[in-house]
Amino acid sequence: MSETPVPATSTSEPALSPTPTIPAPEEMPAPSPPPATETAAPPQPGATPVAPAATSTGPAKEEPQNALTEQFTGYEWKALTEFRKGIPDALSKAYDDKPDAKTTPINLWGVKIDPTDLDSDARVSVVLMKFLRARNLNVSAATDMFVATLRWRSEFNVEAAMKEEFPADVFGQLGHIHGRDKGGRPVVYNIYGGNQDLEAVFGDVDRFLRWRVAFMEKSLEMLDFTTVDQAIQVHDYAGVSMSSRTPASKSAASQASGIFGSHYPELLYKKFFVNVPGFMTWLFWFFKTIIPSATFAKMAVVGSGPKSIGKALLPFIDADQLPKRYGGDADAKVFETKE
Repeated sequence: MSETPVPATSTSEPALSPTPTIPAPEEMPAPSPPPATETAAPPQPGATPVAPAATSTGPAKEEPQNALTEQFTGYEWKALTEFRKGIPDALSKAYDDKPDAKTTPINLWGVKIDPTDLDSDARVSVVLMKFLRARNLNVSAATDMFVATLRWRSEFNVEAAMKEEFPADVFGQLGHIHGRDKGGRPVVYNIYGGNQDLEAVFGDVDRFLRWRVAFMEKSLEMLDFTTVDQAIQVHDYAGVSMSSRTPASKSAASQASGIFGSHYPELLYKKFFVNVPGFMTWLFWFFKTIIPSATFAKMAVVGSGPKSIGKALLPFIDADQLPKRYGGDADAKVFETKE
């Protein structure tokens, strides 16, 4: 596992900003959609989910499965079957300037989605299910989210952001991807106090957003959507003070929050807030009043210093995968350099 100080929510997922403003988690909720007529039920012990036999584009046939699709419930399979039927029209709506959009494959988070063949790759089902789960299996709302995400990716030009070279002296210490948790999920570190020169970081808000999106996309490259489809995030607030607040940083945090909440659904497994200054701990409880309980359950403020942080993270991340500064045994020099 390489250590990657890549210029780049989610895992599964906040807007990186060394300010005492409310962090902008990748999974901050968008406005609540209409409720689904049927909600997902947890898999019953010993039960084997059965894929739908018929498809929207061809005769009935058995579908390939992977470890993630095998966890789908019957309600989720039913919703997915309906969702698939509308994918060609959704693509036509998202790319209304392309006459052949209904039949042209696209790539989302490294997975090829072919509207003419939606059931031959189980990874496609995993990606589409994220939109359904984010909208409580409401097919119409999930379709709207899917269309909006594709439009945003085109307008933002995510591919160009991924290719852009960002100055290491500005962004090199703001984010790292290091190690995996015990379930194979990548661990993404957002270092809010990584650069105290706020003008350099946020003077060009658009550049910051391009860097932040590229960092998110880089972390998603580590998901195979076969056994792993989420990430763990560690948000480190060491060095953040009351003076770390500017209009530009607040604007960047707000915009990034909107991006990740709207266009990167269900990519977060767990989020840890570490080294949080005392004056900011109230924010965690503020979250409880504005976000769904399921999302809040993924978040934890765990204290400061390697001992306290390690006590919370080591049950999820093996010591040899966790940097020493967070209570593990790994020599993660990437956290100490500009490269």
